[in-house]
Amino acid sequence: MRISAEQRRARLGSRHRLAARAKTVEDLVESMVALHATDPATVFLSAGARLAEPGVEGLERALYLDHTLVRMTGMRSTLFVVPSELAPVVHHASAAPLAVRARKRLVKHFLEGGPFDEAWIADAQAKVLAALAESGDTSAAELGDAVPALREQIVYAPGTAAEARQSVGSRLLTVMAMDGLIVRRARLAGSWLNGRHRWALAEPQPHLGRAQAQAELARRWLRAFGPATAADLKWWTGWTMAETRVALAAAGAAEVSLDEGTGHVLDGDLDFPEPEPWAALLPALDPTPMGWQARDWYLPESLRPALFDRSGNVGPTVWWNGQVVGGWATREGGEVVWRALTDVGAEAVSAVETEVAGLTAWLRGVRITPRFRTPLERELTA
Repeated sequence: MRISAEQRRARLGSRHRLAARAKTVEDLVESMVALHATDPATVFLSAGARLAEPGVEGLERALYLDHTLVRMTGMRSTLFVVPSELAPVVHHASAAPLAVRARKRLVKHFLEGGPFDEAWIADAQAKVLAALAESGDTSAAELGDAVPALREQIVYAPGTAAEARQSVGSRLLTVMAMDGLIVRRARLAGSWLNGRHRWALAEPQPHLGRAQAQAELARRWLRAFGPATAADLKWWTGWTMAETRVALAAAGAAEVSLDEGTGHVLDGDLDFPEPEPWAALLPALDPTPMGWQARDWYLPESLRPALFDRSGNVGPTVWWNGQVVGGWATREGGEVVWRALTDVGAEAVSAVETEVAGLTAWLRGVRITPRFRTPLERELTA
C-alpha cells in the first residue's frame, strides 16, 4: 500500500491533537508518547497548543500533585514528560542502557577531576537515598545541606580547553535519576518557566526486559508517528538499527510505501482522516517537528536555516494543515509575533492570527525565550 505525504499530514493533525484538541493533559501526552522537557517552557506550550482549554494549572497538577505525568531522562539522553504508567517502558527501553554509560563516564570524570572513586560515589549515593527517605521531596540545595559530599567540586576535562569546575551533586543526581533511583518532583517557587525542581525517591518499577520494553515503545510511537521509516524510529529513540528492526517486528509493524521508501504502521492501523483546516503555533523542541528524521513531507528544506539552530534544535514553528509555514516569537510584554516563510493564503493567515490571539491571552504577558535560539526567532524579537 502506498501512503502519500498529504495523507501523512492529515493523520499528523489528528494523532497529534492539533486538528482535534484534547480535553485533558494526560490524554494529550498519551497521544504524543512524550513531550520534550529540556526547556521548561516547551512542556507547557506543547500542551497548550493541543488542549481545548489551554493553561498552566492542569499540567502542574498532573506533574506535581497527581503524579499522573513524570519528568524523566529518556530517548537520546533527552528530558521528557511521559505518562507515569509508561515510565517503566521508557526507562528499560532507553534510559537504563544510557545510565550504564553515564555512570562509567561519571566514575572516569570523578577520578580525573578529584579523589572520588566508586566506593566514595556509592557512599554519597546511599546518603542521598537515606536523606530523601527521611525528608521526602527535597531541593538540590537542601540535599547539599544533608549530604555535604554533594557540594564537593571536580575539575572537568583538566588541562583542556573545556576545563571547568563542576559540583559533584549536579552530576551524581542526574545519573541517579537515569538509573531510576530518584525522580524530579515539585517545581521550586517561581513561575512555570522555572526549570528547577525538587527530588524524591522513585517508586519501585516493574521489571521489563529490554526487548519487551523496546517493542512496546515502538508500538506507542508508531501509533502516534506512523507511518514512518525505520530510520525515523532509530533517530527518535537513539537505538541501533538492529534494535530498531527487532522492535518493529515485535510491535507488529506492517510495511507500506512512502516517498522516503519503505515505511511502517501498526498492522491494521490505516485510518487517514480528513480534518477541518487547522493552524497551530508549536514551541521550540516540540515533539511534532522533532518526531521524524526525514522531514521533507511536512517541513520544506528551504525553511530549515531560519527555523533550526546549528545543533539541529527546532525553534518555534507555525503550522497550517500539517505543514510548517513559518515561525513565531514573543516580545516584551508577551506580544506574540509571527512570520510566514511561504505564501499561505488568506484563510491560513486568518487561522494563524486566531491562534496568535489565543496564545497571547493565556500567556498573560509572559515572554518566552527558548533555551536554543534560532535565526528567525532572534529576528522577530530584535
